[in-house]
Amino acid sequence: MTTAPTTGTMIATTMTNPTMTNPTTTDPEPATRPRSGASVRVRIVAAISLLVTVTLVGAGIVVYLIERQRLDEQSVEEVNQEFAEFSRLQTAGTDPETGDDFASIGRLLTIFLQRNVPDDDELLVGWVGDEPEVWFPDDALVRDDAFLDAARPLVADGGWTRLETRDGEVLIASQQIVRGAESGALIVVLYLDEDRAELFDTMRTYAIVSFLSLLLLIAIAIWQSGRLLAPLRVVRETADEITETDLSRRLPVTGNDDITALTRTFNGMLDRLDNAFTAQRQLLDDAGHELRTPLTILQGHLELLDSGDPVEVDETRTLLLDEVDRMARLVDDLILLAKTERPGFLSLAPVDAAELTEAVAAKAAGLGDRAWSVDGVADVTVPADQQRITQALLQLAHNAVKHTGPGDAVALGSAREGDAVLFWVRDTGPGVAPEDRSRIFERFGRAHDADDRNPEGFGLGLSIVTAIARAHGGDAWLDDDYDEGARFVLSVPLPPGHVEPTRPQPVLQEA
Repeated sequence: MTTAPTTGTMIATTMTNPTMTNPTTTDPEPATRPRSGASVRVRIVAAISLLVTVTLVGAGIVVYLIERQRLDEQSVEEVNQEFAEFSRLQTAGTDPETGDDFASIGRLLTIFLQRNVPDDDELLVGWVGDEPEVWFPDDALVRDDAFLDAARPLVADGGWTRLETRDGEVLIASQQIVRGAESGALIVVLYLDEDRAELFDTMRTYAIVSFLSLLLLIAIAIWQSGRLLAPLRVVRETADEITETDLSRRLPVTGNDDITALTRTFNGMLDRLDNAFTAQRQLLDDAGHELRTPLTILQGHLELLDSGDPVEVDETRTLLLDEVDRMARLVDDLILLAKTERPGFLSLAPVDAAELTEAVAAKAAGLGDRAWSVDGVADVTVPADQQRITQALLQLAHNAVKHTGPGDAVALGSAREGDAVLFWVRDTGPGVAPEDRSRIFERFGRAHDADDRNPEGFGLGLSIVTAIARAHGGDAWLDDDYDEGARFVLSVPLPPGHVEPTRPQPVLQEA
């Protein structure tokens, strides 16, 4: 059973060390802004290195402070343990030689030191009167004047203090003893630098391991960032090699990450640019070709014109006006095609497909003496630009009139098919040759015998129809299964999940 000491003072469990204060947490200084010429790879590696360095240093400081506090608490526990054992001997022990109480303080201290083996960093001193009388182990510190001056006040009052010696900092703790007129103290001296040296060795090992780990991390970051940023370098190199005359280069697509997605997006952009530039060059070539003929006619007739002959002047004027009208129609068609690719080309609104089909059929009847009819109508409301759909269907009807004769059948119709509404125009003309079915939808694309039947055409009609359909999100095509002439179809998609509202039924009243 442990008995509390009757004399003396035990050291508190925790010591207040004026030199051990909690470090004030301060935000790290902002990293220096990298120079403008630094690559992304260098910036990434530098940022990772800085963050890891700050983390490792911060962790080392925290570990050091915690271990330093633990060593101080351990020192206090060692001192308290010695004082507790001395208190038990003082209150319950007897002199082994006489079997009675200890005759003097010196005898008590001597027996205590004989029975206790101090640790390597510990010195026990028995102080009687005004000077040390017994100590273990033998240590020159006991004869040091600075130690004696620091210990004397503790002998009288108890407590603890710190002292810097040639062997490092020591902790001096005292427990006072009073027996009648005799006084003394048990002094415990702890060498703090020994345990701290072990802590310093541990922190040195931590610093070395952290530094090597940082180097390894930097090497991995350099390798990994280079591998991840390789597609970006390829993008830059490819962009440098792309010119306005060569847009054929594409990036290799590998993996399935954000960089790969960027690569696909870049390739898609190149595809769109390539298609746009190709279409632009083709448009300029075709437009130049189509305009060259009327311009040549204008120039030739003006050069040969006899201004003194009124009849020739009148005939030339009529011919030139006709060519100017053809060029004006060509320019209008080209402008319309250009507008189809701009935002705001369509003015969408709910359109009744049945009413639109009937209205277009009525308008188309004035295009020529044909057997006009309506195959059927779609009883559905579709979001569309009514004027543009009307323009496209009338263009198809006009083409049907040009390729049929009086009395031939031309029919319009509409129907819902899946999530789209189909509009069509069919005729019983000669149809379209298989080799011409794809090229007639291209700009300035015409059938091989088109010039004989329709010399005034430019081959832009079906291109306009296709552009209007695609502006709505649909398409236009020639029905390959229709073999009684030609059947052109235009589709307009319905919104996802479209449900046609129930229309009110007319109420029949009895007469």
